[in-house]
Amino acid sequence: MLNGTRRLGAIALAAAMLAAACSSTAATPTPTAPPTDTPAPVVSTAAATPTAAATPTAAPTVNCVTGSITTAGSTALQPLIQDAATAYMGHCTGATITVNGGGSGTGLSQVAQGAVQIGESDVLANTKLATPVADTLVDHVVARQGWIVVTNKDVTGVTNLTTQQNVDIWTGKDTNWSQVGGPNLPIVLVFRPQSSGTRATFKKIVLGGATEATGGQTLTEDSNGAVTTAVTKTNGAVSVIGFSYYNDPANKPLLNGLQLDGVDATIANVGGGTYKLAADGNLYTLGKPSGLTAAFLDFMMGPEVQGTIIPKDSYGPISH
Repeated sequence: MLNGTRRLGAIALAAAMLAAACSSTAATPTPTAPPTDTPAPVVSTAAATPTAAATPTAAPTVNCVTGSITTAGSTALQPLIQDAATAYMGHCTGATITVNGGGSGTGLSQVAQGAVQIGESDVLANTKLATPVADTLVDHVVARQGWIVVTNKDVTGVTNLTTQQNVDIWTGKDTNWSQVGGPNLPIVLVFRPQSSGTRATFKKIVLGGATEATGGQTLTEDSNGAVTTAVTKTNGAVSVIGFSYYNDPANKPLLNGLQLDGVDATIANVGGGTYKLAADGNLYTLGKPSGLTAAFLDFMMGPEVQGTIIPKDSYGPISH
């Protein structure tokens, strides 16, 4: 019995020692992760990688090339080209860009002869130049532009002309404003020269190629600006000018701007295709451009011109 009692005692002692060891392990834990109320530091990915909002947007890069070039042609495009040239020269003080008018035909002829570096035109080169010559030119479409029929302020009661009414007026069938709902006042047609892109565009789109009047009361002016002045100063006058001239704050109060077939003359309607008296603005070069000419044309297609100057000057972005 004694031996059995000793074995039981030994077993009991071993069990007690094991229990004490387990109690000691629980009371003194081995250090592991930090307590949950003191989280480990976390590296902020936002701090390491700045967000777009925290990073200033870089200004568009302008390719500055020194030298001098001259453009000439469409007076409908002239305000846009002048403002773009001024902006480019503001970025690039070593560049000189001279912008002249003269009409689309003049611009095309001069660029084909090498007299200017860029010819501005409201119409395609092959409508003004012989095919072999036109084929030497490269077209750069830079904007979508529109024109509006305007009258002197004394032509009251007329806010819209249909295509047919325009045909009747410009071919000399109607010679008094009373025939289209206006006052008893003779109609004075203010034409552009045959070289004019504005005249060619209006004749093609609105008049359907009809032959304009040669008799009656008519005037001829050599630019959109001169036409605008003539209409404001001539009783009963009517003509066609670019949107940029009509929307000029100095001109608009002096003119009546007319709808065409009941559609307002706006860039939005040009873009939507509901206003039809519109065309591309073309800048032609003799062969592939280089140097300052190429740099300026790139600038014309960049965000400053396409996104800021074009809408400000009442032009639309290119349609294709």
